[in-house]
Amino acid sequence: MPDAFRAEFNKDIIAKAYARWAPVYDVVFGPVFEQGRHAAIKAAERVGSRVLEVGVGTGLSLPHYSSDLRIVGVDVSEPMLRKARQRVVEHRLHNVEALLVMDAEHLDFPDASFDVVMAQYVITTVPNPEATLDEFVRVLRPGGEIVLVSRVGAEAGMRRALEKWFAPTARKLGWRTEFSFQRYSQWAKRTGGVALIERRSMPPFGHFSLIRFGKDGGAQRDDSAGTARAVA
Repeated sequence: MPDAFRAEFNKDIIAKAYARWAPVYDVVFGPVFEQGRHAAIKAAERVGSRVLEVGVGTGLSLPHYSSDLRIVGVDVSEPMLRKARQRVVEHRLHNVEALLVMDAEHLDFPDASFDVVMAQYVITTVPNPEATLDEFVRVLRPGGEIVLVSRVGAEAGMRRALEKWFAPTARKLGWRTEFSFQRYSQWAKRTGGVALIERRSMPPFGHFSLIRFGKDGGAQRDDSAGTARAVA
């Protein structure tokens, strides 16, 4: 069966949904997801010097990265990015290289451009999660990490029933409720060359997880490579 979310949503619909969220996103989601954001940033800082944050949104994470890291942020929503750019100016974040409108499934970067690919609360909102994760692997250097914070659906029980019941409403809001960890496991097995490093429960209510995948190591790349261009 096709993923119902993929059948009903595309990039333009998602962009419009998050344009509506942009004015209130920080107030609604900032405090709720704060612990997950900080855990993901701490994980990213242990890996390398160049980070791609996919779904950077309004830039809530940007002031919290170490100034030693170089950050590139992308998002499908221009209104969200306008707030992120404002945040960069206000906080004088000189380590932010670029904030670009871009589709997570079609990243406009060369292979092996980043030490870390970060995606917080993103994978359950894109039309094709597996293709998006494939793209993360492509732009990640050998030995790098994919760091996710994502909602993980229940496998069974009352919570699973509630998620199924709420799924149509969630899709209208722009995300999935039904997304079990089995999908990540199956993706990693199919893809090859990536391995699960960590899965750790995150608030609220333990319905989210910090998930880290490592890409098989190899020859190190020149960090000067991988200049991005904006996508209209």
